Amino acid sequence: MAAQFELKTSRNGKHFFNLLAANGEIILTSQMYASKSGARKGIVSVRTNAGDADAYERRQGTGGKSHFVIKAGNHRVIGTSQTYHSKAAMEKGIKSAMKNGKVKKTVIA
Repeated sequence: MAAQFELKTSRNGKHFFNLLAANGEIILTSQMYASKSGARKGIVSVRTNAGDADAYERRQGTGGKSHFVIKAGNHRVIGTSQTYHSKAAMEKGIKSAMKNGKVKKTVIA
């Protein structure tokens, strides 16, 4: 499987997407959108901003765990990563997002 975006509808009818790596692991998950077209615009925003190192914000959680967010040009969060047990693992996640976030394929799940 190649890297791809996966567009989904939640039980409450809102829409979101995941960016998946080639191994099927979730790199990041979007916020909830009221419409499918809004979620698609979010995907376009990730594609646009994925290669910009300044779009990533590293965040420290409790217990030494970390995660990152990717922000659009307007500084709004468009995707949030999983929680990592180390900063080094989080940095690998950011590299994966930078590499795979430009992928054109979107599947509807």
